[in-house]
Amino acid sequence: MSTPPLPDAPSVDVIEIERALTRITYLSTRARRHDRLMALAGVPLDRAAVALLRQVADSEPLRPGELAARLGVEASHVTRTVQQLQTSGHVTRVPDPDDRRAQRIQLTEAGGEAIAKIRDAGIRAMRAALSDWSPGDLRHLATLFHRMVDDFLAHALDEEGEPRPAPAGEA
Repeated sequence: MSTPPLPDAPSVDVIEIERALTRITYLSTRARRHDRLMALAGVPLDRAAVALLRQVADSEPLRPGELAARLGVEASHVTRTVQQLQTSGHVTRVPDPDDRRAQRIQLTEAGGEAIAKIRDAGIRAMRAALSDWSPGDLRHLATLFHRMVDDFLAHALDEEGEPRPAPAGEA
């Protein structure tokens, strides 16, 4: 009986990409960074609320279960966050045109204004951090980032280890 071949050792480049992604993930998810961004935007929302608002803003109205899947969280987490955002006037529930018993989550005008302020503050911070980069380098980085995300989504695995199709509109 033969032993299965060993997987190829990762290249130095792949190791460095993984290290850089780990660093950027850490930096982008720090509570202090979030608090500074919310202060710059003038929007007092927690990280979960901002993630949900971003997702709703980037799609058509979605059912809570679809939001949970796209965010990679439990449905109960989305339910709590939606309730918080409804109370603050950032989202509303609308009838699902495909199923009268179901509802979808939609941004309100206040929600749209909040996400616009958050994105503007994020863009200002990113411009400052990347101010020494050439327009060509910025364009190249954006292209490569989108390509990487598309490839990650195309190769994502579900919890059982089977390839998972990317959500509609994301692949």
